[in-house]
Amino acid sequence: MYSIRTKRNRILATLAGLGMLVLWTSLPAQQPTAPKFKYDPDWPKPLPNKWKLGGVTGLAVDKDDNVWVLDRPNDLTDIELEAELTPPLADCCVRPPAMIHIDKNGNVIGSFDAPQGHGMAVDSKGFVYIGQNTVRKYDPKTGKVVGAVPRTPETETGGTAGAAEPILPMHIPGRGSAGPVAGFLTPPGGRAQPARAAQAARDAAVAAFRAKYPPTTPMIVGGLEEIRLDEPAHELYAADNYLGGRVMVFDLDTLQFKRGWGAYGHALSEISTNDADRAYTPGGSMPKEFRGHLTLNISNDGLVYAADRNANRIQVTTKQGKFVKEFILAPMTGVGGSTGGVMFSPDKQQRLLYISDLTNNHIWFLNREDGKIVGQMGSMGESGGQFYGVHMIAVDSKGNIYTGEVFAGERVQRFIPVK
Repeated sequence: MYSIRTKRNRILATLAGLGMLVLWTSLPAQQPTAPKFKYDPDWPKPLPNKWKLGGVTGLAVDKDDNVWVLDRPNDLTDIELEAELTPPLADCCVRPPAMIHIDKNGNVIGSFDAPQGHGMAVDSKGFVYIGQNTVRKYDPKTGKVVGAVPRTPETETGGTAGAAEPILPMHIPGRGSAGPVAGFLTPPGGRAQPARAAQAARDAAVAAFRAKYPPTTPMIVGGLEEIRLDEPAHELYAADNYLGGRVMVFDLDTLQFKRGWGAYGHALSEISTNDADRAYTPGGSMPKEFRGHLTLNISNDGLVYAADRNANRIQVTTKQGKFVKEFILAPMTGVGGSTGGVMFSPDKQQRLLYISDLTNNHIWFLNREDGKIVGQMGSMGESGGQFYGVHMIAVDSKGNIYTGEVFAGERVQRFIPVK
């Protein structure tokens, strides 16, 4: 009797254990929760020398958790530069340098002037890489160019692409531009359509350029949107804006081309030159090729996240360009699109994607595994902690988020994680 009871109990225990195993394995993976942040009103400190920032087009955190800010001084208008006049007409302001270095306490600890650009990175030795009409490597102590990625000598719209070391434009004290949003505003009555002959001539010139410089061109073509460094692999990733955007990889030491790809991991030879393949309507089907304003970042586990802002999507590939998956974010967003800068949460697994959204003025928090939204931060406005053209995003080793704004924002802000 004892042996029979013992055997029965063992069978029941085994079945119960199997039941628990089935229950455990059937539970879905736990979704990460949205992090919480508070706006830091004490960072940065007021800029010295009566400087006023233009639109922020690059943001990077260095190995010491200090922040490099690339801004567009040419965004400033006459009324913002009246302190430059002789005699001054106002107490503020003065044109800033394009590169400004700010420490963890919010103090400016360095700067140098360079032709303004778009996208930047800084390596572990302190060299600064700025996207202009190519990627240029700068010595931060002297502001001198010490290297440049090869690029085509001409542009798709005609004209030359500039010298190897660009010249700073002459600045007339007290004279600025029409402002950071002038080119985005529709004039009364709408924009005039170009004459048929002029449009035909332009189309012919573009077709001739694309025939001369096919998608396989192993140089930067057009302008720069993003720069990222993979120092362990000695590689530099750049997103140019040719044909809607290409991911281009260069040797970090020699700055020579290594490989590249387009949307869905298309080899460069497969990228279409037909603009119809980049057509996109918000909420509609995804275009075959990248639509425009391509940014990217590289995760610790070796995946490349390319954000095609004008198509409201993020594509994930391997470092060799093999397509893995695609996330779609706020698909009804028009105008400038929703998927701007790409950063990761500071945990080792980088469970979250942080996406800056220029149009909706949010920071989106996505589950990196499946792209699902777990939360958001920010709204449009001019108060501290709000955004007016949130353009750039960076994260330091402590998990602090830094943002940079264009349009009427023209500022950098810091957000501190809270429990």
